[in-house]
Amino acid sequence: MSGGGNWLEELEARLDTTLDAFLRANPEQEARLREQGDLDRQRRLRQQRLELQGQAELQRRRLLELAEEIRRWQGRVERARAAGADDLAARAESHIATLMERGRQRWQELGELGQRFAAVEQELADLPRRSPAPAAARPAPTPQETLESDWAAFESGQELQELKRRMGQ
Repeated sequence: MSGGGNWLEELEARLDTTLDAFLRANPEQEARLREQGDLDRQRRLRQQRLELQGQAELQRRRLLELAEEIRRWQGRVERARAAGADDLAARAESHIATLMERGRQRWQELGELGQRFAAVEQELADLPRRSPAPAAARPAPTPQETLESDWAAFESGQELQELKRRMGQ
């Protein structure tokens, strides 16, 4: 079997040599190959960005739901204390502490998603500098798309600040 492996390695080396020679003789093909590689990478990064945005939106919704659940349980604690059911109130407070820990974990996960998103954004921003694509290959976002994305970012930021404020209390 090792003889077969050597044969395969030799074939791969010859193919690499042939490809290198072809690309040296045809620089426009090398540029096209690089450009296609950059376009493929850009598509993959955009898909990854969309997936991260979806994950972040799901995590944001879960945080908001968790905050609402914590508020409900805080109301229950107050009602139990007012009714003199201190044992029940203590158990409910313990449950709130568990929910708040879950919220801190989700907040941390959201932060990690944000870091991954920023890294993808940076890679996307760096791509055109390495290999500028023709203007037709990079359509500019429409004003509506830009407004929608800016508005979504604004709303998310506002909701997260509110949640952060409430979690800190």
